[in-house]
Amino acid sequence: MRFKSPKGTRDFYPDDMALRRWIMGKWDDVSRRNGFVEYDGPIFEDLDLYRVKSGDEIVDQLFHFNDRGGRELAIRPEMTPTLARMVAARVNSLPKPIKWYSQPRLCRAERPQRGRLREFFQWNIDIIGEQSELADAECIFVLVDFFRELGLSPQQVEIKLNSREIVASLLQAAKVPEEKQPAVYAALDKRDKLSAVAFEELLAKIELENGQKETLKRFGEAAGLEGLNSIATFLRESDVSTDGCESVRKVIEYLGAFGASDYCQFDMGVVRGLAYYTGVVFEAFGKGGLRRAVGGGGRYDQLIENMGGPSVAAVGFATSDVVIADLLAEFDKMPSTTESIDYFVIDADPSVFDIVLNITSKLREKGLSATFSYQRQGVGKQFKQAASRNAGRVVIVEGNFDTSKAVSVKDMATSNQATLMLDAFLDNPNCKIEST
Repeated sequence: MRFKSPKGTRDFYPDDMALRRWIMGKWDDVSRRNGFVEYDGPIFEDLDLYRVKSGDEIVDQLFHFNDRGGRELAIRPEMTPTLARMVAARVNSLPKPIKWYSQPRLCRAERPQRGRLREFFQWNIDIIGEQSELADAECIFVLVDFFRELGLSPQQVEIKLNSREIVASLLQAAKVPEEKQPAVYAALDKRDKLSAVAFEELLAKIELENGQKETLKRFGEAAGLEGLNSIATFLRESDVSTDGCESVRKVIEYLGAFGASDYCQFDMGVVRGLAYYTGVVFEAFGKGGLRRAVGGGGRYDQLIENMGGPSVAAVGFATSDVVIADLLAEFDKMPSTTESIDYFVIDADPSVFDIVLNITSKLREKGLSATFSYQRQGVGKQFKQAASRNAGRVVIVEGNFDTSKAVSVKDMATSNQATLMLDAFLDNPNCKIEST
């Protein structure tokens, strides 16, 4: 019987693992240079933790089980509930603002498709304990910083901003009854996945008045500062709060000061499950053929309180290794994942193989990667092995080593080769090699 990896999961062969490590290494670098520190949590949590955040409907989207004590548990599908639980437990002792990041392995029981698997790795950036729009702007800047790190320009990726407060004010101005607003939020959240006709049919099911539907259509595609200003004017004329517009405007101003505004703009087309978010929301999109969200987040000021903690401001975003790999491939930004080693040690005669092992050990003690051939064979074949491993240098131990106490060292990039006394070489294995 032959087995395959479970549906929606991946096997990471060395080349795949190298790409994963490269992406996660970039996540580490960008997080740390922006002042974030790493945390982690358990791979499974109480099922109720996710019910608190997303309601009972979330259960069908999770891999969940009962443990031997009958407790309902779920493999984590996201990291924010774990973060909220951990912060709630120590919120009074943690210095503010809390700037944390994580790179968890997550699982979701959903239909696999391009950019979305059942098992994946996710980068989470969160700022907790800071109410000002500066925290929203810094989160977005970190995402921009990451795209720049990947070599992606504003012509290849963009970040769109909106706000739950703007949508709430718009519904108020359109006089959408409060009992219908949850359905409208749900419809707006699905809009980017639906055709214009399908979206119209969805609104019809909510039984909105023609004027209400026209208001949503009129401002539903507003974008840029011009679009933001038009909505603010309409809200003022309707005697409705423009606080959401002002928050987004402040975020955009901060992004300009960060030097990141060329990647970002206001867009009413971004919704991101507004029932969960409490303020600014944002999504990143590839601008090539992929044209899908490759990351996003927003402000979620009520979640920690819902987890049993105090009312604490919070904002964050997430992206996954799956969508980032797709984005890199689309714009030909994939890194080289070819394996390389520092040294390959060769025995010119089987009698000196114990010296090969000793040299290999000494090089490894110095933090250098070093290996050798398992088979005793000619120097030429061993050189081919060294080349296949992309060795930076080759050390050759000749058959007369007991007399000479010297080795030949070849730089594979320059082809320079020199004979060095072994002790001197081991004292400085990275010395410059000049042909002798």
